[in-house]
Amino acid sequence: MKKVLIVGVIIVLCVIAGLIYFSRDSEKTVEDDKIKIGLMVDSLVIERWQKDRDIFISRAKALGAEVLLKNANEDAQLQIQQVRELMEARVDVIVIIPYDRVSIAPILKQAKREGIKIIAYDRLVQKGDVDLYMSFDNVKVGQLMGASILENAPTGNYVVINGSPKDNNAYMFNEGYMSVLQPAVDAGKIEILENVWAEDWRELVAYDTISTLVDSGAEIDAIIGANDDLAEGAIRALLERQLAGHVLVSGHDANLSACQRIVEGTQTLTVYKPIKKLAQNAAEMAVDLAMGKAISSDAFIYDGEFDVPFIKFEPTLVDASNMVTEIIGDGFHLLEEVYRNIPQSEWPKP
Repeated sequence: MKKVLIVGVIIVLCVIAGLIYFSRDSEKTVEDDKIKIGLMVDSLVIERWQKDRDIFISRAKALGAEVLLKNANEDAQLQIQQVRELMEARVDVIVIIPYDRVSIAPILKQAKREGIKIIAYDRLVQKGDVDLYMSFDNVKVGQLMGASILENAPTGNYVVINGSPKDNNAYMFNEGYMSVLQPAVDAGKIEILENVWAEDWRELVAYDTISTLVDSGAEIDAIIGANDDLAEGAIRALLERQLAGHVLVSGHDANLSACQRIVEGTQTLTVYKPIKKLAQNAAEMAVDLAMGKAISSDAFIYDGEFDVPFIKFEPTLVDASNMVTEIIGDGFHLLEEVYRNIPQSEWPKP
């Protein structure tokens, strides 16, 4: 009888142990099934990437996904290594803002072969065969800048300061504003004194270009800055020579400092891209891809080798006349932030 009791106790203990093991193993399986998304940024120096990061991570977490953030600090080799790290971490999806549109492609193709879905975020990867490209109509961004500046300065001397040659968007912006400016150039109405490219989007390139031109005696009527940082560099050179506000200057991204310059009168315009819509949709699409859902897109973009599904959002031209409705009304910046340097008695009614 005693032997039977001992055997019974052993059996019960074995069953309990098995249940505990099964329970722990089940928890591990559930944990392993949690969606992992690698979010890769080229840097966090530019103001808008900080907003994209925060919005994306917030939305992804709300959908139950884990986000692994990687910052390449404008280093192509580091970003390649970070892709390898995400592959080792067995992420389901990589959402990448590529630093170098060309060199990152081979490692992304390798990740894709291992079953990881790839979303190129705001910047296209050349010959990367990514699963999806999500951005704005970047050619239209350039067209908006060029058309507005040309309308206000139909004749005169122009300076064009393009973005980084490593960034595919820089070429799309250039395509946009040059499609508007070139007929005026061909007609002899405007002359482009300089058409330069700013490595890594460095505003020093804009500052040096404008400083050199003005100091040489050149008269400048308009400056196309491919983003607000380049516009800022150009305006800093103009400020030092008491020319700010007398030369038309474009930018894009609707940085807070750019919006402040617009209402103060030193920058003519910016182009607002509703990044909240982009970032939230990108997080949602990443989760969908991780769950095996099909991509639905009416547009495609050629990456030099493949036609990539392209989900694009519309940009908006912003100047002093619609700052309140477009920027403040959309909650992108606060009224008191934008008009900080303007006497409060002159603030517009919200």
